[in-house]
Amino acid sequence: MAIKRDYYEVLGVGRQASADELRRAFRKIAMDSHPDRYPDDAAAAARFKEASEAYTVLSDPERRRSYDMFGHSAVGASGPAVDFSDMPFADIFDTFFGGGFGGRGRRERSNRGDDLRYDLTITFEESFTGVEKQLEVPRLAICDRCSGSGSEPGTGQETCPGCGGSGQVRRAAQSFFGQVVTTATCPTCGGAGRILKSPCQQCRGQGRVQRSKRLAVKIPAGVDTGSQIRISGEGEAGVRGGQAGDLYVVLRVKPHPQLARHDQDVVFDLRVNMVQAALGDRIEVPTLEGPVEIAIPAGTQHGQSFRLQGRGMPDVRGGRRGDQYVVVQVIVPKDLNPEQKALLRKVGGLTGKPEKVAKGFFDKLRDAISLD
Repeated sequence: MAIKRDYYEVLGVGRQASADELRRAFRKIAMDSHPDRYPDDAAAAARFKEASEAYTVLSDPERRRSYDMFGHSAVGASGPAVDFSDMPFADIFDTFFGGGFGGRGRRERSNRGDDLRYDLTITFEESFTGVEKQLEVPRLAICDRCSGSGSEPGTGQETCPGCGGSGQVRRAAQSFFGQVVTTATCPTCGGAGRILKSPCQQCRGQGRVQRSKRLAVKIPAGVDTGSQIRISGEGEAGVRGGQAGDLYVVLRVKPHPQLARHDQDVVFDLRVNMVQAALGDRIEVPTLEGPVEIAIPAGTQHGQSFRLQGRGMPDVRGGRRGDQYVVVQVIVPKDLNPEQKALLRKVGGLTGKPEKVAKGFFDKLRDAISLD
């Protein structure tokens, strides 16, 4: 015979847990393991059954007191625990947690069309300027034969005999509170409250058919990879006139061949040789709006950066632009001719010791070139 776990351990609460803490713990387990949500998961069903038994006992003050004193042996004497596995998931929330899943709202949600996702790739330049794109979106659209009603033209609908038009059927379940009357979606009409006299031949009673639609989507300046644009009502049509879902356009921005993006700022790695770094130079660098010439001062060190204010990406909301940073990468030559080697030896950097901060290698190189 399997040993039962402690009820407090099952719910994941301490022995001093309040009624609200017990309710929240049971709610979390119901969300994660109710058979309605995980119909093919035997382990989830077992977890929910164990939790409903624990909650049955601990939520009743008298039974909890007996359990605290005598353990599992006291449970049978005060009445069997209730298994809520057969109670619909939505009804559990209606009964114990204040609703939010029942009635008309549930019926409307069940008829709502699905949201759609469209992955769109744009260039780095298009993300900078903004762009309008034409999308071809395949989706379930309103049936033009029945106008979304699902009925063959001229036939209409009639009240569901199973629920009398309410879309719900009442059912009674025994709980530790006594008999609890709950409501469930009518199996005859699926919660619609009405049934079709003659289903539409084109959509077979669904009120929607597969069709593509061309949409123009404006991409604002400043978007980045992962940005989403929500287009309300452009998802799939709802069942039999239900609310349409939404379309989410998810963006991917191609990388720039020379510029890297960090939020609203952009970075350019500028490769210079030793002489340019030591003596200084004027060099043309790419920006989002075309090449710009910048001054590299004498003695520039590897990793030193220069800021070009206001030349970064615009903020997608406010439009304020970030900055561009030019980061110097000093390239040390691998193959030197004898003359170049002689010049470097003249600098006198082969000391076998770390370079001092006071006078760096590039300063020495600049002095040597100037005295030559």
